[in-house]
Amino acid sequence: MRILGEGQFDVPDAALDELNALDDGLVDAVETGDVDRFSVALGQLLAGVRASATPHPPDALDPSDLVLPGPDTTLDEVRELLGDEGLIPG
Repeated sequence: MRILGEGQFDVPDAALDELNALDDGLVDAVETGDVDRFSVALGQLLAGVRASATPHPPDALDPSDLVLPGPDTTLDEVRELLGDEGLIPG
């Protein structure tokens, strides 16, 4: 999983349920257009990835299964990235 502007992370399968729950919160904030809640939800999702994952070596050129927006991404930009299942398909 890649966070734009930060790098790639190896996320264990055991963390996906928690990350999907955080992603659901982000989707809700985007759908309601609540900018403050969006900022918090995006921060929580990215923090969850950082806390549960191992940073991938920066010199490795492996493709990322998922790409998450960086912390400075706007609500409108994330709205354009969202699929039917959020940022993290579950």
